[in-house]
Amino acid sequence: MKKLHNWNLSYSQAIALQKSLACKVQFTPLKNLPKLIAGIDCAFSRDKKRIIACVVVLKLPAFEPIETTTASQKVTFPYIPGLLSFREAPACIAAVEKLKIQPDIFIIDGQGIAHPRRLGLAAHLGLLFNKPTIGCAKSRLTGTFEEPPLEKGTYTLLKDKKNLKHNTQYAIRDTQYEIIGAVVRTRTNVKPLFVSPGNKCTLKDAIKITLACTTKYRLPEPTRLAHQLVTKKRQT
Repeated sequence: MKKLHNWNLSYSQAIALQKSLACKVQFTPLKNLPKLIAGIDCAFSRDKKRIIACVVVLKLPAFEPIETTTASQKVTFPYIPGLLSFREAPACIAAVEKLKIQPDIFIIDGQGIAHPRRLGLAAHLGLLFNKPTIGCAKSRLTGTFEEPPLEKGTYTLLKDKKNLKHNTQYAIRDTQYEIIGAVVRTRTNVKPLFVSPGNKCTLKDAIKITLACTTKYRLPEPTRLAHQLVTKKRQT
């Protein structure tokens, strides 16, 4: 686990840090398909004073449960759009630090580089974990797209206006826009997910692994099970 910064930051410091860290994100293709994949999801406690994070590690391809951990942290950063990771990442880190088995890759309920400053929760955690991470969000944060076909396995590209201050080494298709993710149909006739690389993987990897981890549900198994666990924890 890398210690890249402290968490006691102002709004302007957090934004500046995101811009700086975004340049460190790596888009290296995965050499092998992962054998162990971890899903991470977060939720507020019932009194809204704490963030609960849950990690579920599965063995592929049978989705065999290997390990689960949870952590709860006091909320210390206000809700500000685009700065979600400063609220949720400390709890995610605490949960991951409890793991006895190290997964090959993390799939996270949140954005990877599909973020105004190209550093969503999955990208931020990817740098801190120094591991491949994938962002798999239920809704769009930024960018434009066309609806993918209704069949499972189809996708369209998520594009955003190019900002030369961002790390634009990744998949630029023209002079005005850059590819920041994909809108992936994980279940026929069901709303798509917004998938983007977090760190140490490509968009192609992110799409392939998300679909490989999707069974009969909309959410991929690692984050679906993490979501179930965090929902139970917040009710206790």
